[in-house]
Amino acid sequence: MDNKSRSQNPSLGIVGFGAFGQLAARHLGLHFEISAYDPSEDVAEVAKQLGVRLSSLAAVSHADVILIAAPVSSFEQVVREIAVVCKPRTLIVDVGSVKVVPSDIMRRLMPDDVDIVATHPLFGPQSAATGIKGLKIAVCPIQGRRHARLAAFLRKALGLTVIMTTPEEHDQEAAVVQGLTHLIAKVLLRMGPLPTRMTTKSFELLTEAISMVQHDAPEVFEAIEKANPYAENVRRRFFELAASLSVELETDLATPSHTESGN
Repeated sequence: MDNKSRSQNPSLGIVGFGAFGQLAARHLGLHFEISAYDPSEDVAEVAKQLGVRLSSLAAVSHADVILIAAPVSSFEQVVREIAVVCKPRTLIVDVGSVKVVPSDIMRRLMPDDVDIVATHPLFGPQSAATGIKGLKIAVCPIQGRRHARLAAFLRKALGLTVIMTTPEEHDQEAAVVQGLTHLIAKVLLRMGPLPTRMTTKSFELLTEAISMVQHDAPEVFEAIEKANPYAENVRRRFFELAASLSVELETDLATPSHTESGN
């Protein structure tokens, strides 16, 4: 794409240029003029390689589309700062792992004249290493009507499978899908090193799943387990059932078999 055609693209401001912000830039560079803000100086080289201009949060917040990839811990403060400088009709999109809390923050703090869509790409840099076509993304309309156009872009331009949902429905399912995956991965990694020689196919699939999440930033696990309002009940239920199963097994082992006691 030449410079003239690139200059006609809408502007995209990425707030938070960590692993996912960089992944987004790789796949959106043909469709947007991208600038990014990140408090870390370590992203400068990657930004240069991707053709992304690093700038201040205020400058990035003047883009036509703002993609918020900030951690949950700083999300509210970031939204407050964006809200006072963004343009009318800006499309605000977040990409966090939880949706109820961020959606409420954006709905409460953003001006009424912007469109807001909460999204959750159901993949990360590891699972998207060979491309994103066919991967899933959850899309939650929050404010305005441009969610339909965004969903169409995600399907047609990026080849993603779009799941339209609500923040509440998303977090209920994610508490199981993500919550248990990351929780089990954490436990198994603490049991390690795991066997690599006499492995079954099912165990190999399990270790593959672990490898996809074990290098996630600590903030991701914190968000999935603590910022999702449904995660605690799922986690408690999982441990209760595991404890119950352990008791059953111990009881069975302690009970003499009929062949041992009957003859």
